[in-house]
Amino acid sequence: MSMFCYQCQETAGNKGCTVRGVCGKTEDVANMQDLLMYVMKGISIYSTKARELGIENEEVNKFIYNGLFMTITNANFDKQRFVDYVKEGLKLREEIKKQLETAGGKIEGTLPDCATWYAEKEEEFERKSYSPEVSVLATENEDVRSLRELITYGLKGLAAYLEHAVNLGFEDKDLYKFVQEALAKTTDDTLTVDELVALTLETGKYGVNAMALLDKANTETYGNPEVTKVNIGVGTNPGILISGHDLKDIEDLLKQTEGTGIDVYTHGEMLPAHYYPAFKKYKHFVGNYGNAWWKQTEEFETFNGPILFTTNCIVPPKKDASYADRVFTTGAAGYPGSKHIPDREPGEMKDFSEIIEMAKKCKPPVEIEKGEIVGGFAHNQVVALADKVVDAVKTGAIKKFFVMAGCDGRMKSRSYYTEFAEKLPKDTVILTAGCAKYRYNKLNLGDIGGIPRVLDAGQCNDSYSLAVIALKLKEIFELNDINELPIAYNIAWYEQKAVIVLLALLYLGVKNIHLGPTLPAFLSPNVANVLVKNFGIAGIGKVEDDIELFLS
Repeated sequence: MSMFCYQCQETAGNKGCTVRGVCGKTEDVANMQDLLMYVMKGISIYSTKARELGIENEEVNKFIYNGLFMTITNANFDKQRFVDYVKEGLKLREEIKKQLETAGGKIEGTLPDCATWYAEKEEEFERKSYSPEVSVLATENEDVRSLRELITYGLKGLAAYLEHAVNLGFEDKDLYKFVQEALAKTTDDTLTVDELVALTLETGKYGVNAMALLDKANTETYGNPEVTKVNIGVGTNPGILISGHDLKDIEDLLKQTEGTGIDVYTHGEMLPAHYYPAFKKYKHFVGNYGNAWWKQTEEFETFNGPILFTTNCIVPPKKDASYADRVFTTGAAGYPGSKHIPDREPGEMKDFSEIIEMAKKCKPPVEIEKGEIVGGFAHNQVVALADKVVDAVKTGAIKKFFVMAGCDGRMKSRSYYTEFAEKLPKDTVILTAGCAKYRYNKLNLGDIGGIPRVLDAGQCNDSYSLAVIALKLKEIFELNDINELPIAYNIAWYEQKAVIVLLALLYLGVKNIHLGPTLPAFLSPNVANVLVKNFGIAGIGKVEDDIELFLS
């Protein structure tokens, strides 16, 4: 074993990647990510104690949420970025430690000295050595380890939502406080399994708060998403393809490309940017190119222009990839050999001039499909249609809603979700968010009295909309329990933002969620049994059997 990682759905054998990540993560990057998590937990122990004495360190806040985001699956493959970030973290840890000591604070017991440890181990990491001291497997008790990782992965997803909100000037210091307290608690050997289960649900609670904050940031900045037809063909100008999730980045890019003769296209999870009113004024915002993230190695070959990754969803280019030198990263994203665009200065835009100059020298994208897809059904838009939706339910025109949010991925078993959508009765409606929609958003599933049978709320970041819609329907129908609604949950997951969505739903009291295509490898049998017994969590089976079960 030269590494160990089981945080994503595609982990090897549904047990764990031990030599190289299925995602393409190398062992040295995996080990540096483990070390960064270790350092961030150490920082959080001190910052939590310092906060009790009234010390709020803004630098620590940013370091923690950005560091968590960097370790999300498919976000950052650049080892040197992690080495530099770990060293920055160690300095920060000593700074907050001194602030604590100056204020008269004291940490009870002893803690590992991260600085000394790293000085001793740095040479081993340069040799790609696996170090079990900082690995997931350092927690020997399988159930405690499982709960600690479930909490940690939830925090990674929460941090992603938090960073997007902060980029738009919105923050909630209670979220910083909770994230750091929770990280510190994952090192506390005195906590019982019951206490860790409670912390898991509390993570879901703060996940709801983070998603609400991001929803507020997005809608107050760019307006409420509107029903929109998005072009999936191409124009005749050279283009820039922007992927990931960060709306502030696409705003900067659209402003800087206006009048340059360069068109801008979205890819993957950036598709819902087209739904926001603020971006509709840009005539060179042409459409969406391609499908879900995992098809990029073939689709980027035909795009011809530069590609900008704003967050996770990177697939390492093949050795002979023609587009490898056209890949740029920014924010938490990173890939070795790709140019990284630095963070924006306060009040300024990021500088995308190098990408724009490259695009001017490129051929226009090759058209790989034609037509339109419809989206923009976030909570404000659906609530505006509430009377129509309620009437359709009351008359029986709509028998059931199916929440099919989440992530897409490479596994052939994910064809289940296409087949499931195709075989659903015509009196059902799919509510979706995230890249899972690419399994069915181009199917001709029709509508019910003018209501499309696929209502796309947006990115995985917009899953909050699905919760708001459910709670609004609960209020309209005057129900006591959200589970009394004609809504079934059949969610595809891949990475850690899906984990925080799951925890948020559990906190809101949603039960009988089906999760696939496999249950997480990080759930021990006992922890899985707790989720099954208390919340009705289940996997997926055959399409016909599952549909029959959901409709019974």
